[in-house]
Amino acid sequence: MEDSRRTGFAIMKNLIGLIKPMLPIMFMAIVLGTIGYLCAIFLTILAGYVLLTGLSPVEYTAGTLFTVLIVIAVARGFLHYGEQYCNHYIAFKLLAFIRNRVFYRLRKLCPAKLEGRDRGDLISVITTDIELLEVFYAHTISPILIALSVSIIMIVFIGMQSVLAGVLAALAYMVVGVLIPVIMGRRGGESGMKNRNGIGEMNSFMLESLRGLEEIVQYAQQEKRLSEISNRSVEISVFQKELNKLEALQRGITNLAVFAASVGMLLLMLNQYNMGAAKYTEVIIAVIAMMGSFGPVIALSNLSNNLNQTLASGERVLNLLEEEPVVKDVVEGENVEFNGACAENVNFSYEDEVILQDYNFDIEEGKMTVIHGASGSGKSTLLKLLMRFWDVDSGKIKLSDTDIREINTWNLREMESYVTQETYLFHDSIASNIAVGSPGADIEAIRRAAEKASLHEFIMTLPEGYDTKLGELGDTISGGEKQRIGLARAFLHDAPLLLLDEPTSNLDSLNEGIVLKSLKEGAGEKTVIMVTHRESTMGNADVIIEMDGRRRS
Repeated sequence: MEDSRRTGFAIMKNLIGLIKPMLPIMFMAIVLGTIGYLCAIFLTILAGYVLLTGLSPVEYTAGTLFTVLIVIAVARGFLHYGEQYCNHYIAFKLLAFIRNRVFYRLRKLCPAKLEGRDRGDLISVITTDIELLEVFYAHTISPILIALSVSIIMIVFIGMQSVLAGVLAALAYMVVGVLIPVIMGRRGGESGMKNRNGIGEMNSFMLESLRGLEEIVQYAQQEKRLSEISNRSVEISVFQKELNKLEALQRGITNLAVFAASVGMLLLMLNQYNMGAAKYTEVIIAVIAMMGSFGPVIALSNLSNNLNQTLASGERVLNLLEEEPVVKDVVEGENVEFNGACAENVNFSYEDEVILQDYNFDIEEGKMTVIHGASGSGKSTLLKLLMRFWDVDSGKIKLSDTDIREINTWNLREMESYVTQETYLFHDSIASNIAVGSPGADIEAIRRAAEKASLHEFIMTLPEGYDTKLGELGDTISGGEKQRIGLARAFLHDAPLLLLDEPTSNLDSLNEGIVLKSLKEGAGEKTVIMVTHRESTMGNADVIIEMDGRRRS
């Protein structure tokens, strides 16, 4: 598995590819940052010239140089501000851009590729992992390019004092800015990925614990859960401690390398002076330039440990963005009008488990068809195949005598409404939750849909009516009311084919009767396919299909 991981350079290359729309601003940030660092470096160099005005071949007065120092110092502040503004503008823009890309990819992968996927880990990817990429763009790419630019300029400048000094400067910058970070980055890469994966697993565990909080309290599982949280936190801290140790070690090695390079430059230039190959002024300026120019490469070196986690996050995000969906949208297919559905010799397996084998059915237009069978017999799978959430292994699912794999996806979605066993409600108003079925619908259309679902009277008993906010996970209303909101969405969508996946399986007899009555009165002339394992839901059916293949009217 480790062999399939990308290299750090490959990750950086792919991430840089995402900033193409922002290249002009990125270029500006690099230019401003480079000039800003040069201002800071040349403050010390010019200070050296001030002290050496009597020995300098250029007859500048100390007063003139002092004025230049002030101007450069002020300019440095403005340049640094401009660089940071550009970098953070890019970071925040791309943060939104990447989130949009990730959400778009998740929609493409859903539901076939996301069925049974670790939700907590996905949350970690679209939150903390993406947020770490902000650091990558603002505090990694820009510093790397700035360090490269400044280093080249300083190598040339120091080389003007002495060629050997320029060579030594180049070697010093390579060691501090490249060699040390690469070596330490390789050592910390695995710990960085384990740390990010551990955080993702912790998020999943916490999400699961919050959702099952009532059961945890009921069965006195608090201590067990707290112990598991503690153990997982310890595991994460082990990787974080390893990264911290590497960071401390790298800082120590970097400081030692900077000290050695500075001493080396001093000894080299003194030797050059004694041999008559360099002037006294050149000795002083070369040493000052060497000592004062490590800022960009030190900043680059200090990135490497944080970069381990950032690159790990980048790899997780890139893996998600590049993941191919099992079921691809049809965009150049056929558009049809619904007039019935059928299955022809359908075979379908979920991983190694055979769900449907040589299955056939016919659905007549304008009738209510109930598909009846025991739990686990493949009833819900049939609806997901009709929705083309999954594709059949072999055989055909047809709408209007056309294979659904040849129907444009948008057309297929227009023809079908789908009500699941558990209607998901968003933390929003009742009106907004119903409007999910038809974004942009006006309040009158929403009200008519609610009336069809026998929901309007209940809504009007609430203090804020249709503007009433639903609690997170919809826990402020009953299961029957949730299902009726699901029906209202389906009615608002106004598709000719209505698919119902055990809409009353979690309801008591009273709420079951209300939902079925709403369905009968609201569906009108629509074609309805309802799967169920309950005998009580079959009373209004025109046609009943048993999962063993039998059909009865």
